[in-house]
Amino acid sequence: MNVKKSLILAFASIPSLLFAQNSPGKQYVYNRAPLTADTYIQLPLGSIKAKGWLLKQLELQKDGATGHAEELYPEASNLGPESDWLGGNGEGWERVPYYVKGLIALAYTLDNPELKAKSQKWINWTLDHQQANGAFGPAKMNDWWPRMPMMYAIQSYYEATGDERVLGFFTKYFKYQLENLDKKPLTEWSKSRTGDNIELVLWLYNRTGERSLLTLAEKLKSQAYPWADIYTNNQFYHYGDDFHTKHSVSVGQALKLPAIYSQLNNTPFYRDATEKGIYNLIRDHGQASGIASGTEFLAGRSSFQGTETCTVVEWMQSLETTARIVHDAQIGDRLEKIAFNTLPSQFSRDIKSHLYYTQPNQVVCKHGNSGFDEDYDGGILLSPYSGMGCCRYNMHMGWPYFVKNSWAATPDKGLAVIAYAPVELNAFVADAVPVKLNVVTNYPFEEQIRIKIDLAKAATFPLKLRIPEWCKNPQIAVNGKALSNVKTGQVYTVNRSWSSNDEVVLNFPMEVKVSDQVNQSVTVERGPLVYGLQMNAKYSIRKKHPVEGFFDYEVSSASPWNYGLVIDRKNLAASVKVQNTAMPENPFIQATTPVKLKVSAKKIPSWTMAYNKMHAFEVPRSPVASSEQTEEITLTPFGSENIRISNFPVIGTPESPRKLFKENFDNATVKDWLLYGGSWFIKDGAIHAASNKGSWGYGIHGSKAIASSTMFKDLSYEATVQLNSKGNAGLVFRVTDAVLGADMYKGYYLGIDAETGTIQLGKSSDQKWVALASEQQKLEIGKSYKVKIEAKGSDIKVYFNGSEKPLISVKDSEFKSGMIGVRAYDSLASIDNLLVKEVK
Repeated sequence: MNVKKSLILAFASIPSLLFAQNSPGKQYVYNRAPLTADTYIQLPLGSIKAKGWLLKQLELQKDGATGHAEELYPEASNLGPESDWLGGNGEGWERVPYYVKGLIALAYTLDNPELKAKSQKWINWTLDHQQANGAFGPAKMNDWWPRMPMMYAIQSYYEATGDERVLGFFTKYFKYQLENLDKKPLTEWSKSRTGDNIELVLWLYNRTGERSLLTLAEKLKSQAYPWADIYTNNQFYHYGDDFHTKHSVSVGQALKLPAIYSQLNNTPFYRDATEKGIYNLIRDHGQASGIASGTEFLAGRSSFQGTETCTVVEWMQSLETTARIVHDAQIGDRLEKIAFNTLPSQFSRDIKSHLYYTQPNQVVCKHGNSGFDEDYDGGILLSPYSGMGCCRYNMHMGWPYFVKNSWAATPDKGLAVIAYAPVELNAFVADAVPVKLNVVTNYPFEEQIRIKIDLAKAATFPLKLRIPEWCKNPQIAVNGKALSNVKTGQVYTVNRSWSSNDEVVLNFPMEVKVSDQVNQSVTVERGPLVYGLQMNAKYSIRKKHPVEGFFDYEVSSASPWNYGLVIDRKNLAASVKVQNTAMPENPFIQATTPVKLKVSAKKIPSWTMAYNKMHAFEVPRSPVASSEQTEEITLTPFGSENIRISNFPVIGTPESPRKLFKENFDNATVKDWLLYGGSWFIKDGAIHAASNKGSWGYGIHGSKAIASSTMFKDLSYEATVQLNSKGNAGLVFRVTDAVLGADMYKGYYLGIDAETGTIQLGKSSDQKWVALASEQQKLEIGKSYKVKIEAKGSDIKVYFNGSEKPLISVKDSEFKSGMIGVRAYDSLASIDNLLVKEVK
C-alpha cells in the first residue's frame, strides 16, 4: 500500500477529526495571539476511547443513570418531552443543560447511536430556535447561567460532528451577550461560574479571530467574582452573606477561571491562583480522597463532613482545563486522586444511584437529617433522587469528561497526557500525520503503563508524560531502552522520530504511605488510590422506583468499624501488606477489587455512632489507647464501596494534656480547628463566625470551632469577644462528643448577647440546653469585651471586663474535662486573644 493511500485510510478511520478542521493542513486550532501560545488543546470529542475498567464505567452509565435519566425524571421541569428546552411549558433552568453536557460526552465517547439520538434532539432544538437577537434557550428564561453548561454541550457536539450551524450560533450569541451585559450584568450563579463562559468565548476566538470576543472575555471577567484574589488569599468566607464564595460547587467550578484568564493576562498572579486556591482549600477543608469538603458550604476537615457529587465533577473539569494551561504535574495528580477515589464513591456499584454527600468516614447511607448546612433528608441516601436535584443531572459528565480530557494536543505538534488510564486515542502529530496511541494498563490498580504507537508514517513529535509526585522511583523506557533523568513530579518530554510499533513503557512503583488527617488520624494511600476499611455492607431497599432496576438503598455495616491502626510509621512496608489479585471487569466492586491492604488494628469501644445515628462521632484524637485484641483488618480502595472508614485513629500512648493554649490568630489557620455547623474563618488577627445566610436554615444554629489539640480539666480561659450582630457568641470548655447541631455536644458554654445585654453560663446536656446562671450588663454590638472563666472542680466562675469579683459563680460537676473552643448562635462574632491555662 502506498503512503498516499495509507494516509487517506488513516484519515477515514477518524472522520470526526476531519469534520472539525477549519482550514486545510491545520489539524487543530491552537491559541491565537494575544493568547498564550503554550496552551494545550482538547482533542475533539470521540478522539479518545475508553478501554478496560474505564470503558466499564461508561457502559454502566449508559445502562444506568445516564441511559435512563429521561425515564427517571420525565416531568416538564426536568427532562420530559414538555421541557422548555424542547419548547414546552416546563422550567428546566440548569437541569437539561447539565444533563445534555454529560450525555453528549458519553454518547460520542461510546459512539452509541441511541445516546446520540437522545442528545441530538436537545441540541437540534437549541440550535434551531435561537432567537433573532442571538439569545438561546427557553424564551422565558432570562438567565446567563444555564446557557453556560449548554454551550459546553454544543461545543462538544461540534467537535464530534463538525455541524456548520454551531460557529454561527456562538457568534450570534456572544454578540448578543456583549451588547447586553451592561444592561443585565452577571449575578449569582453566572457571576460565580463565569470561567465556563470565558472558556467558550476564547474557544470561538481561536476559530474566527473576531477581536470583539476578547472584549467580551474582559467584560465577563470584570463582572465575575474576583476568584484569583479569593483563592490566593483564602477569602472564601470574607463575603458576608454571599452564598457563592463559600459554596463548594461554585468554588470548585470556578477553580479554572484564573487559569483560563491567564491566557489573556499571563502573569504569575493568575497562572498560580488555582494552585494556591487548592492549597488553601485542602489545608483547611481537605478530605482523605483529595478534595475539599462542602455540605454545601466549605465545611472544614471533620471526618463526617461530606462532599457533594456536583462538587466532585466540577473539581475534575476545572483540573482538566487547568492542566492544559498550567503544565504542573501536581494538577494531574490531584485529578487522578479525585477521579479514582471520590468519583466512584459517589455512585452505587451499578451507577444507577448516587449519594448527594459522600463522607471520609461513612458508616451508613440512610434517610434522615445529618445537620449539614444544606441538610436534605435524602442527602446520604443511595438513590437516583439523593439530595437536591442538581447532582442527578450534573453527575453524568464525570467519567466521560475524564476520558475526553485524559490527553491533549500540544502546540509543538505533539501529545501530552493529563491523566493515565486505559484508553485509545486517534490524533494528528507533526505535519498532519495520523497516529493511534493504545494505552494498555490497569492503572491505578497496577504500576505499569504501556503506550503502543501506530503511525501512518514515521514522524518526529514530542510526547509529554506526567510523572506523579507520589512516585519515588519512576522509570520510562522506549523500545526497551531506559531513559535518563526521569524525576518525580515533572512533565517529562520524549521528543524523537517515532515509527509504528514503537512502545513506551512507564513504571510507577507504588509504596504505601499515610497522610495526616483531622485529629491526627491517618489515611492509608498507595499510588493514586486511597484506602478505607472493608466493611460487611448490608443493603436494604427503602423504595422501588417505577423504572425497572432503580431503587433507594440504605446501607449499613454488619461488621465492626471502630478500629484504630497498629502501625509503625517509620516502617510502613512491614506494617501494611499489599494483596494483589486478578483484575476484574469492574475494580470498584469491593469483593473483587484487585488490590487490598492488610494491616493490624484494634477496636476502640468508646468510638460509637453519634446522637442522631447518621454518622460516627469524630475520629478520636491519636494516639489512642486500646486494650482490645490486635486483629488483622482489610483495606480496600475508597471508591469500591459506599460505606468506609478512611480516617483512622492510630493506636498508642495518648498525649499528655497540654497545660497552656495561647492563640492571637495573627498567623493561624483553621486547619487544626474542628468546625461544626456553619463555619469559622480567620481574618485580621481574629477568628470570626461566618454568615450562614443562603443556606436552607437547617443545622446551622450554634456553630462551633473546637481546638482539637486541647484537653483541660481545671482551667483559666480568657478571650475577647465582639458581637457584630444580634444573637449570642462566646466560649465553650470541657467539651466532648461535639458534632453538628446547636446542642450536639457535651460541655459548658459562656455566651454574650449584646442586643439583650445578657451574659449567660450554661451547658449542653443530653442534647438540651440547660441554663446555669445569667446576668445583665450594658453591652453594645460592635464593641469588644474581655471575659475570663475559671473552672476548678465543680466551681465555675465568670469574670467580665477585668472585674476582680466574679460576675457569675455556680457549682456544677457534670463535665470534668474536655476541649476548649468558640461558639456562636445566630451571631456574627469575632473572638481573639485566647489564653487557656491549667490551674491547680
